Parts: sequence; C-alpha cells; structure tokens
Amino acid sequence: MEKHVFTIPNISCGHCVMAIKNELTEIKEIVSVEGNPAEKKITVEWNAPLTLEKIQDILKDIHYPATA
Repeated sequence: MEKHVFTIPNISCGHCVMAIKNELTEIKEIVSVEGNPAEKKITVEWNAPLTLEKIQDILKDIHYPATA
C-alpha cells in the first residue's frame, strides 16, 4: 500500500474535500481518502497498480489539481 499527502489549492471547504473523496473512492485501488480543508490537503492511501501519477491526473480531471 502507498500513501501520499496532496496539496490542493482549490480546496475551500469541507464540501470540496467530500467531492474529492467521492470521486476517488469510486476507484477500486483507493483504500482511504482523508482531507483537511484548512490546510488544503488530502491524504490518499492506495494499492497497485494505481500510481501517484494516475491519482494526480484524476485530481486534475475533476478540477482539483494537486501541486508538487
């Protein structure tokens, strides 16, 4: 299992975190998604074959691009 904390500047409230969580948890390899709107961060845990790059692509596609 892999884990990464993403910084997402577009997060403005708890609803944003829920939108991200709803989208990502539809992917079978995603184990958990937790977010902190005050820090504009989400923590994602996932299993292979999903990759960090693929998660970044998904976040970009749903209009919540992550910064490095």
